Amino acid sequence: MTRTTIQKINQIGVPVKDLARAIQFYETQLELPIMFNTDSMAFFDCKGLRLMLSLPEKEEFAYASSVLYFEVADIQQAYADFQSRGIVFSGPPHCVVKNGPAETWMAFFVDTEDNTHALTSNRVAS
Repeated sequence: MTRTTIQKINQIGVPVKDLARAIQFYETQLELPIMFNTDSMAFFDCKGLRLMLSLPEKEEFAYASSVLYFEVADIQQAYADFQSRGIVFSGPPHCVVKNGPAETWMAFFVDTEDNTHALTSNRVAS
């Protein structure tokens, strides 16, 4: 018997309180391309991974999402650029882990729906 294996994550759902406000944030400030939306959901393309914003169907689903980590090439440049778009960060980019010559840097922010997300970037230690 063949066991089923997960191939990849193809969609991440983020609960929102105000869909129009959330669409504005993800489309304008994060500049993610919107695929389509309905009265209760909006779908964005993040390089092949679909991000779904949705009004919770039941109260039990009305909570902040998991942290989404958006990869960028240059975290310092992205940090400055996103700040200029009005995104407020909890602090500047910082190294969260060193693995030999490689470093992983992150900068955390909150969207309009109180979901915490981060910009992340890997680079060679200087």
